[in-house]
Amino acid sequence: MKERILEEIKRLEEQHDIKICFVVESGSRAWGFPSKDSDYDVRFIYVHRKEWYLSIDPKRDVIELPINDLLDMNGWELRKALQLFRKSNPPLMEWLHSGIVYYQAFSLVDKMKAIQEKVFQPHSALYHYLNMAKGNYRDYLQGEQVKIKKYFYVLRPILACMWIEKYNTVPPILFQDLVMDLLGEGELKQEILTLLERKIRGDELKLEPKVPAINEFLENELIRLEEYTKSLKIRKENFTPLLDELFREVLEEVWL
Repeated sequence: MKERILEEIKRLEEQHDIKICFVVESGSRAWGFPSKDSDYDVRFIYVHRKEWYLSIDPKRDVIELPINDLLDMNGWELRKALQLFRKSNPPLMEWLHSGIVYYQAFSLVDKMKAIQEKVFQPHSALYHYLNMAKGNYRDYLQGEQVKIKKYFYVLRPILACMWIEKYNTVPPILFQDLVMDLLGEGELKQEILTLLERKIRGDELKLEPKVPAINEFLENELIRLEEYTKSLKIRKENFTPLLDELFREVLEEVWL
């Protein structure tokens, strides 16, 4: 699959007259709980020529390829990526720390990582993860029987919130790292690890009775974290000049 992804990168660069800086895996494979049938969720950041940015009208700032043969591939243009970086957008932050990197060129990602902790806004990321958890819990885990794969799409954002609360830093991307750091030994942790083993084996589409220990944990944390967010002090700093400088540096580097 990596060879095919690299071929697509080359084709996209030629087709759109762009340079791609960074290509990674996101989603369940990057989070550490893929199944045998999991898609490849490939994400990338790209840069247009200088002339593209000198326009009075806004232009499309994403490239999305049709999903086929388990390959879901799309990317964000540099300026869009830095705007989202300024907001501590969790998906983008996760791209930067994916353990599956298909391609990297130029200094963009290294420069973003170097200032990530400075730019990171805990309250923004926490709100994002909490809203994701609430939505997924409401949509997927209300019935008497549920698909076990859906637990992970609530558990992971809840644990990410707990990490931010505890450390005030970007959460690790691997689900296992969150579980081992944040949960003590006991029934809850064992139930989660058992579900993780089953999901990786492929037992993810079956409807089964809810797991009481996990549901109780999720319900309690959703309520607690909702209250916690009300106590957060929002830090307002202007990182735009810093990111403007980074943008110009990368543009000059890519298009010498």
